Amino acid sequence: MLQQQIVKRSTTTNGILLFSFLFISCMDLCAQQDAQFTQYMYNTVAINPAYAGSRGMLSVFGIHRAQWIGLEGAPTTTGASFHTPINDSRIGLGFSLLQDAIGPSDKQLFSADFSYTISTSENYKLSFGLKGTASLFSIDYTKLNRYDTNDPRFQNNISNQFSPNIGAGIYLHSKKLYAGISVPFMLQSTEFDDINSQVTNEALHYFFMGGYVFDVSDSTKFKPAFLVKAVEGAPLQVDLTANFMLYDKFVLGGAWRWDAALSGLAGFQVNDNWFIGYTYDADSTKLANYNSGSHELFLRYEFIGKKEQVVSPRFF
Repeated sequence: MLQQQIVKRSTTTNGILLFSFLFISCMDLCAQQDAQFTQYMYNTVAINPAYAGSRGMLSVFGIHRAQWIGLEGAPTTTGASFHTPINDSRIGLGFSLLQDAIGPSDKQLFSADFSYTISTSENYKLSFGLKGTASLFSIDYTKLNRYDTNDPRFQNNISNQFSPNIGAGIYLHSKKLYAGISVPFMLQSTEFDDINSQVTNEALHYFFMGGYVFDVSDSTKFKPAFLVKAVEGAPLQVDLTANFMLYDKFVLGGAWRWDAALSGLAGFQVNDNWFIGYTYDADSTKLANYNSGSHELFLRYEFIGKKEQVVSPRFF
């Protein structure tokens, strides 16, 4: 995604001018292009295919993130996914949709996930995953404030340019711990316009994650967690979160994105099936002068069969 470039170049309150400058001055972009979510731990299948089926039931998830509210053309991301184990086998399957829009550009991703799980001990399982993705990339240059309307680079819009990709991941988990390594998009793809000018260059994203659930008391659980994203040509991104679950119903916590944002997290387990969550991110960079923060809302529904299939705690 192009957010890191935007952060570096946000010297004006006019979002359209900012995006115009991006496209005019840097046609070979290399940044953190994958959509980011603060509450990634509830939709881990988006970044690690080995997570598919790990919850032991059919899990359906939807999320919407509106980033940098007040900044014109700021990123908005909407996603939906489901994943499930296949009967009593070691196989898990998943499918997800994602739409990521920023300024004049729009990308739609359609992904299918496959996982295979083995037991490494009485308490731990190790899953291996593969992801296949088809993406459609579009740019509408008419949304830009073009200083030179005759510039040939901005005469031809890009409409649903197709590119395939593959990914892989490993996920170790128990009832209390999880850790994973993944590369959801292993092929470096490049988007071109109709006159064969390079528009974006998508780099590899490496994800490292982990978390542990502590039983503080009979009614309180505490889960610290981390996510590290490494991308060639962009600063290392580190997310640290700390959540408390109270009475197996209420989740409250906070997060810190290194040199980027501070966040407040909340969740509510409505019943055995429904879980809803909300996040507010406040920028800790100079970009905070030009926006009023970011909002993230998600909803999860799980089809629970036999009661003994529910793994506790379901904190990730």
